[in-house]
Amino acid sequence: MKKNSLQYFLEQAILDSCNVIIFNNGGLSVAFIFETSWDSGNAAAVFSRVNTLKRQFKNLYVVVAVPTVEQIESFNRSYFQYDMELGCPTFVPVSDEEMGFEKMLKIAHARGVCKQQDISSTMRIEREQEVQSTDAFLGVLTSIPGIDNHDASMLGRAIGSIEAIAKASKGFILENTDLSTDKAETVVAFFRDPQYYLSPKIILAGILFPRRR
Repeated sequence: MKKNSLQYFLEQAILDSCNVIIFNNGGLSVAFIFETSWDSGNAAAVFSRVNTLKRQFKNLYVVVAVPTVEQIESFNRSYFQYDMELGCPTFVPVSDEEMGFEKMLKIAHARGVCKQQDISSTMRIEREQEVQSTDAFLGVLTSIPGIDNHDASMLGRAIGSIEAIAKASKGFILENTDLSTDKAETVVAFFRDPQYYLSPKIILAGILFPRRR
């Protein structure tokens, strides 16, 4: 980020009593929680705070600096452990503080422009379509070893969302789909065993990990 851009961001942003960064642009307030370095030992406090503040701020984003592979894996594990709802709020993992400020600036600016142009409703619909698109849905499920497009489509029709599939038991999957016992066990294991859902090939909708350089 250019120095003048960062300076402008800091001049426009305010820090409220909850230590939330609030950026006002185009008549729209966008709030950010910024964890400058992920600490697994502080996970419970972080997610508790997120659940509290998401009820107070309509436009809330959580920016988390995860500079190492270990921190990425720890954050991913904690996200599942504390049952966060995908996209509510949106988490934005970054590799360092500078990237975090840059992401906040871009998000706040984009939201403000959309507000000024009265297209926020369009943006919301497009975002929902993107998150729930067939390609994204199939991409997650076919990342499960042994699960092909047919299996993924069957899971979607019979069970529904990624969240519902993640919570489904082996028996429920067998009763409602034509998946084999082995495949049903694999699906259950995928969402419960870190060796599966922490695979670097997995990108869950609403959680975007920074590319390692």
